[in-house]
Amino acid sequence: MNNRQIMSLLDKDTRNKNFEEVALGFNLSQVHIEASRCLDCKDPRCVKACPVNINIPKFIKEILDKDYEKAYQTIYEDNILPSVCGRVCPQENQCEGSCILGIKYQPVAIGALERFLGDYSLKNDCCIDEHIVDNHDKVCVVGSGPAGLSFAASIRRLGYTTHVYEALHDFGGVLRYGIPEFRLPKSVVDKEIHRLESLNIEFFKNVIVGKTLTIKQLQEEYKYKAIFIASGAGLPNSLNIKGENLNGVYYANEFLTRVNLMKAYDFPNHPTPVKVGDNVCVVGGGNVAMDAARVAKRLGSKNVFILYRRNMDALPARKEEIHHAIEEGIEFKLLLNPVEIYGENYQVNSIKAQVMRLGEKDQSGRQKPMPTDDFITIDIDSCIIAIGQSPNPIIKNHTENLITDQKGRITVKDCETSIPGVFAGGDIVTGAATVIEAMGAGKCAAQQVDDYIKNTFH
Repeated sequence: MNNRQIMSLLDKDTRNKNFEEVALGFNLSQVHIEASRCLDCKDPRCVKACPVNINIPKFIKEILDKDYEKAYQTIYEDNILPSVCGRVCPQENQCEGSCILGIKYQPVAIGALERFLGDYSLKNDCCIDEHIVDNHDKVCVVGSGPAGLSFAASIRRLGYTTHVYEALHDFGGVLRYGIPEFRLPKSVVDKEIHRLESLNIEFFKNVIVGKTLTIKQLQEEYKYKAIFIASGAGLPNSLNIKGENLNGVYYANEFLTRVNLMKAYDFPNHPTPVKVGDNVCVVGGGNVAMDAARVAKRLGSKNVFILYRRNMDALPARKEEIHHAIEEGIEFKLLLNPVEIYGENYQVNSIKAQVMRLGEKDQSGRQKPMPTDDFITIDIDSCIIAIGQSPNPIIKNHTENLITDQKGRITVKDCETSIPGVFAGGDIVTGAATVIEAMGAGKCAAQQVDDYIKNTFH
């Protein structure tokens, strides 16, 4: 059995000073060696573990046959963003985590193969002939993130006139504003979305549904037969500690948006500077925290550290992202919980943290962090808070009869909200999740919307 192929990376001492893509992808030889490792299981658990149920064994066979365009088409039937998902999906917890080969050896690098096919299709301009038959019923999508894009493609394939409304000045949602260039080049996002435009999906930017247009207007004035809300979870969670309002304290959403969407990393060519200073604290342990820390390092900070209340084994971020962060010089200060942020003249200068110990396991299966009587204070120039996100309340606050839970997430049954004809999915329903899980929600909702329109209007 061949060993799993190892993807080439930019040199760690070079990449932590620029925003070029870190992971370089497989070459053609590696692709075929890796594809040959697939056992072609009779009961492919990898497919069941994929939120959009890509036919993984089929596209791997087509790779081995050197029919890369057909292999890409196999993926595209279920996943309209293969170049994106190949880069950012937590495959180790999904398809690769269920790979039979992984029981005794290392699992097949399904994500890397998916990325290869997605990039191959973009480079060679592979065409997908969809044969869409228009039915002239109109639907609209609120949000152009993964759930919205997946829904738009799925419902358009069923013949619906499809319009996508985006609040920001560019499309892609979290793919655009949340994931750094060195992990997901925006040129890849642009090309994947452009391919959806070729399906005659119409995109409208700078439209804040709930402000610019209301759900009621979309139904009554614009005559959409159904609306799918996929506005994500873009409201940052707060630490609720003293000093959180000091200058130099950022929420990761704001910080990453200014860098990714507004190109603060390219100042002064783009007029959106971000001041971080030499010593940066990032509070949190997920992928967003790793992204924020690695971005701060690239912006010139000398000392960047993660402050996390559990130990290394409990970090929720992808192992690959943790490994890359360590390589790039990010420090981890563990079993510490922030309790106060100090400053002078309204500017942050230090953070106080309580030393924690691990107790019994909680509902997440991780040991619960328990406070001790010990505290430490660390000098910092800025602090980035990355402890999760919740849905933005704009739509909830401006839509009558829309039921949400205590966390502001829209309540649904079979993807339909409390308002007939209005559906929702992705992070706005579940809270922050993965890109591919949001896409699975969008794909599922499209079928529900199709059933609703057929049963209601035909």
